[in-house]
Amino acid sequence: MERRKFLKKTFNWGAGLGILAGLYSWQLEPFWLEFVRVKMPVKNLPEHLIGKTLMQISDIHIGNSFDYQYIIDSFKEAQSLNPDFVVYTGDYVSYEDDSQFIKLKEVLAHAVTGSMGTVAVLGNHDYGINYEEERVAAEITGQLINAGVTVLRNEAVQMSGLHIIGIDDMWGINFYPEKAMRQFQEGAPTIVLCHNPDVCDLPVWNNYKGWILSGHTHGGQVKPPFLPPPMLPVENRNYTAGVIDLEDGRSLYINRALGCLLQVRFNVRPEITLFTLARED
Repeated sequence: MERRKFLKKTFNWGAGLGILAGLYSWQLEPFWLEFVRVKMPVKNLPEHLIGKTLMQISDIHIGNSFDYQYIIDSFKEAQSLNPDFVVYTGDYVSYEDDSQFIKLKEVLAHAVTGSMGTVAVLGNHDYGINYEEERVAAEITGQLINAGVTVLRNEAVQMSGLHIIGIDDMWGINFYPEKAMRQFQEGAPTIVLCHNPDVCDLPVWNNYKGWILSGHTHGGQVKPPFLPPPMLPVENRNYTAGVIDLEDGRSLYINRALGCLLQVRFNVRPEITLFTLARED
């Protein structure tokens, strides 16, 4: 009888903890935003850019899976930090139909912009069903431009002395990384944006040595303590989240995403990254 009581209590405690963990991962952590601060040394950075801030926002996934008012509230909080540069690294919608365009327009009315420049690249979900609908990409690009964001589709731009190269999405229909990286100017202070970090393993980098900012993985969204996340949408399983030294002069940063495909997170809080620019010795 004592053994039965013990087993019953153990089961009840386990069930209770399971319910609490489920509620936490569904209703709390997906909205528990973390501002991550990272120092970003850049070669040949001009004197006037030392100490300036560059904010990265990724994977907002406006759609039907969660309340996008959270994204608007996060944008307002991010704007209060007065970033000098803002970069967006793709996946603005979780596309199902054109109703997402209406929601995205409402969100982008509150888009975070930098005082010295705002740049974006597209992600795989920005290409619609099966990642092959150019009209979806064109609509999202137009909305970003109307919100004051420069969209780079295998292009480069110079803003206040900082060169930014944007590679279009690896799974989309406009992926031409060689075209983008041909625009790299040796010696120019440069960062590269690409949604999918697997691009780092392709032989397209044209002797580039610097920072690459990506998203896409969401950090796995669910990560057991002390273990790697069981699910990652990348071939290179080392590409999870945070700073990764590629050991060839390049540094990769993978943002954990502000939104989510499904409203569940565990041990992987949503993130907005705030880099402080510094001159590399």
